[in-house]
Amino acid sequence: MSTKQTLVIAEKPSVAKSIAAVLKATNRKDGYLEGGGFLVSWCVGHLVEPADASTYEERYGKWSLADLPILPEHWRYVITPDTKKQFDTLKQLMEREDVASLVCATDAGREGELIFRLVYEQAKCKKPVKRLWISSMEDSAIREGFEHLRPSADYDNLYRAALCRARADWLVGINATRLFSCLYHRTLNIGRVMTPTLALIVKREADIDAFKPTPFYTVTLGLSDFAATGERLTDKAQAEVVQAACMAADAATVKSVERKEKTEKPPALYDLTTLQREANRLLGFTAQQTLDYLQSLYEKKLATYPRTDSRYLTSDMAQSLPVLVNTVAKAMPFASGVAVYCNPAQVINDAKVSDHHAIIPTQGVKDADLSGLPAGERSLLSLIAARLLCAVGQPYAYAETAVLVECAGYEFKAKGRAVLNPGFKELDGRYRDTLKNKPEPDKEKEAKALPVLAEGQSFEVVTAGIKEGKTTPPAHFTEDSLLAAMETAGAGEMPEDAERKGLGTPATRAGILEKLIKVGFLERKKVKKTTHLMPTHEGVALITVLPEQIQSPSMTAEWEHQLKEIERGEASPEAFLCEISAMLKDLTSHYEAVKDAAVLFPSKKESLGKCPRCGGSVVELKKGFVCENRDCGFAIWKESKFFTAKKKKPTAAFVTELLASGRARLSGCYSEKSGKTYDAVVVLDDDGGKYVNFKLEFASGGKSK
Repeated sequence: MSTKQTLVIAEKPSVAKSIAAVLKATNRKDGYLEGGGFLVSWCVGHLVEPADASTYEERYGKWSLADLPILPEHWRYVITPDTKKQFDTLKQLMEREDVASLVCATDAGREGELIFRLVYEQAKCKKPVKRLWISSMEDSAIREGFEHLRPSADYDNLYRAALCRARADWLVGINATRLFSCLYHRTLNIGRVMTPTLALIVKREADIDAFKPTPFYTVTLGLSDFAATGERLTDKAQAEVVQAACMAADAATVKSVERKEKTEKPPALYDLTTLQREANRLLGFTAQQTLDYLQSLYEKKLATYPRTDSRYLTSDMAQSLPVLVNTVAKAMPFASGVAVYCNPAQVINDAKVSDHHAIIPTQGVKDADLSGLPAGERSLLSLIAARLLCAVGQPYAYAETAVLVECAGYEFKAKGRAVLNPGFKELDGRYRDTLKNKPEPDKEKEAKALPVLAEGQSFEVVTAGIKEGKTTPPAHFTEDSLLAAMETAGAGEMPEDAERKGLGTPATRAGILEKLIKVGFLERKKVKKTTHLMPTHEGVALITVLPEQIQSPSMTAEWEHQLKEIERGEASPEAFLCEISAMLKDLTSHYEAVKDAAVLFPSKKESLGKCPRCGGSVVELKKGFVCENRDCGFAIWKESKFFTAKKKKPTAAFVTELLASGRARLSGCYSEKSGKTYDAVVVLDDDGGKYVNFKLEFASGGKSK
C-alpha cells in the first residue's frame, strides 16, 4: 500500500523551493519536488483567469454598443496558454491516488487565495485543504506555519472578496472600455480603480492651471541677537508703513517668552504604502520597483511579507524583538557607534494587525552577504532597517521657545529650538547621511536656539526689511503624494471605523500606476531632482468625457470598503456585484457621447474608413491596415496568406474602397493552380474572429487571364 502524501502548492517556484527545503522534499521532478511525505509544486502567477467576453457569445468578439452591458450569469474561466503545462502538472498531482490532502501555500493575502482557489476549482479537486499562513520565508517561520496549519474554510470570505474584486474589475473593464471606445472611436481603457486614480491627477493639474498667485509681504526685524517676523500682509504700501515705523522706533520690546519642553514619538513601522512613499521620496524608486525589490528580499528571507497594510507587530514577537534589533544594528554600517535602544511596546498592537504585521528585516540579515545584493534591494533593506531601529528608539526631546516682540505698535514673532535628547533622530540622521540625494530639511524643525530672553527686555532695531512672496499652487503629484492621495481618497465620506477607505489596496496600487503609464494616460516627467506624474492629452480628454460614477474616487473607495466587509463576512458578495451591474446597466443605456469630442481625441493618422467591428478609424501602419481601437482586433495585413498567395499586396486605395462598400476590385491576381493571372472582386467576409476573412467574386462568364 502506497504511503499517503500531502500536496503543497506555492505561488512561484522560488517560494516552493524554500518550503521544500524545510520539508526535506529534495527529490526534483518535472514541475514539482518530492520527499518526506510531501509533493511541493507551484503556480506561476494566475494560471486560471476569467474568460474573454467572446467565450460567452461569439458576437462579443466584435465591439458593439448594441451588446452592452455584458453581464455573465455563470462565470467562465480559462487556463492561461503560457502556463497550461504547469496547470496540467498540478491537476495530475491533485488526481494522484497517493495524494490525500493539499496545503495552500500561495502568498498569504487576497490575491494568493484567489490564485490557489481558481486552480483547485478548475481542476475539479475535492480533496481536503489546509492553509499555510506566514509573514516570513525564514525556515523557522515555515516550520512554525506547518505546525499550525489552519482550515481552508477559515479563508472562504477572503476568497469571496478576491473573486468579487476580480469580477468587478472584469465587468467595469469590459463594459466601460467597449462603451467609450465605440463612442469615441479609439481604445479608451477604463478600470474600476485605474480611472478614478487618473481623475485625481487630472483634477490636480486643473487646480494648478486655474491657480492665480497672490503676492504677500512680511516685515522682518533684525535685532541685535536674533530676528523676528511680522504677520503676512497683502498690501505692499502697508508693509512699507510698518517698515518705516520700525526703523524710526527707539527699540523693540519683548512682550512675552514661552518655553515648552516637547517630545516627538518615534515613527511607526512601514506598511507597503508608507514604504513605497518613503522609497520614492528618499531613494527615487517607483512604487513598482519598491514592490519588486521587497518581494525579492522576502523570497531571500531578508524581509517579511510585502503586501501588508499594518504598521505594527503582534505581542508574540515582543520577546524576540530586542535580539532582532541588535542583529539588524550590527548588520547596518550606518548604525555603527550609535547607542541602540529597544522599546517593544512602541511597535506592538495586536488590534492593528489583521493578516500580516509590519514590514521588518529578518534574522536572516545576520549571516547574509548584504554587499552582494543588487543595489536597489540593498538600499531598500537599509531603509527598512533604519525604520525598525528608529521605531523602537527613544523619543526626540526638545525645548521650544516662542517669543512675542513689539515695535512701533506692531507685533513680531520668533521661534527657537534646543535639543534635549536627540533620541531616534540621531540614528535617522546617520541613515540619511548615507543617501545620495538628501531630502530638504524641515525648516521649522531646523530652527536654531534663541538667546536667553526675558519679558520687558529691549533691543535696538538693527534692520527692518520687507520680504516679498507669492502664494504657491498645489504641487504636481509625485509617486509619494499620489500614493498618499489614493490611500485617503473618499475617506471623508466613509464611516469612521471603515478599515479601507482608499483607491485600491497596498498590493495593487503600484500596478495601477504602471498600467496608466502603459496605456498612455499618464507619464513620468523629471523636473530637477523630482519626478512628477502628469496626465497626457489623452488622459485629460478621457476624464473630460467620462461621467462622474466612472471617475469618482469616493465611489471606488466605497467599493474597496465593501470588499473589506465581504472579507470579514459582514457583506454579501451578490449584493456587491448587483450594485456594480446596476451601475453599468444605467451607464450603457443612458450615456451619450460628448459633442465635438473629435477635438479632444484627434486622430494621429489619416483614416481610411470606419472599422466594420467597432466603428473606429482604420489607419495604415507598416505591416497592415488596422483599427485604432487597439483592443478591437480588426486588421487587414499586407502579408496575409490570402493576398500573398495571389502575389498581391493591399493598398490604401483598395482598403478604402473595401471599407466603404464591403467589396473592392483586385486586378492581376495570380492563380497557383494555372500559373495565370485573373481579375476579381474581393468581398469582406468578417465574422469577428482572430483573422479577417475574404471571398472572391467573378464576373459571369469571366475567365482567368
